Parts: sequence; C-alpha cells; structure tokens
Amino acid sequence: MIQLNGTTLAYIGDAIYEVYIRETLINKGLTKVEKLHNEAIKYTSAKGQLVALEKIRDLLTEQEISVFKRGRNANSDRKPKNTDLSIYKQATGFEALIGYLHLSKNTDRLNELLNIIIKWEQNVLTFFI
Repeated sequence: MIQLNGTTLAYIGDAIYEVYIRETLINKGLTKVEKLHNEAIKYTSAKGQLVALEKIRDLLTEQEISVFKRGRNANSDRKPKNTDLSIYKQATGFEALIGYLHLSKNTDRLNELLNIIIKWEQNVLTFFI
C-alpha cells in the first residue's frame, strides 16, 4: 500500500466507520432516519470515537499504534466544531487506523476491532452519553 498521510487515512476511515455504524444500527432494527441519525452520532462523533479508541487501544499492534499516531499528529486546516482539539486529534487518529486497515485489505482485523467496539459500546452507551 502506498504510504498515505494521516489525514487521508482519516478521510476514508471516517466513511468506513460511519457505514459500519449505520449498518449495525439498521441490523439492530432501527428504521426511522431521525432515530438512526441520532444513534449514529453517539458512535461517530469525536467523543464517541474516543470512547471506541479507549476500548481497543491496549489491543493495538505496534504498526496500528504507529498509524494511529500518524493520524493523531497530522496537521489539518480543519477546526473541531463541537469538541476540544485534543479529543478531535484522538478521533482523527482513530479514523486513520480504520482507514489504514480498510485500505490495506486487513478486513479480518478491521472487523475484529469494530466488533469489540460495538459490543462494548452497546453495554455502556447510555452511561457515557
């Protein structure tokens, strides 16, 4: 795979994570668009992504940590809208990791991490939101 910068990895990772969350919510039986949107935000907001990251952080390989850091430390012209910069940077690192796993075709590892995140968040979602 071509060595992509952190923001490019985060760009695709954001989309992949969003689709995964939306599919998961639909598979849980949610069908009303407003309810889907409101639930998806809990997972896909910067704060939600930080919670997801905290669950898998200790499971990451050295390579995955390196990719996360590349995303976290990337310079971006974008300013966070509804969160502070440190949370935004952590979320960008998380998205970069998701993007890296997707683009490197490491589907098994991507699914493993996403399934851990979703299973865990379903147990604590009402607590942290």
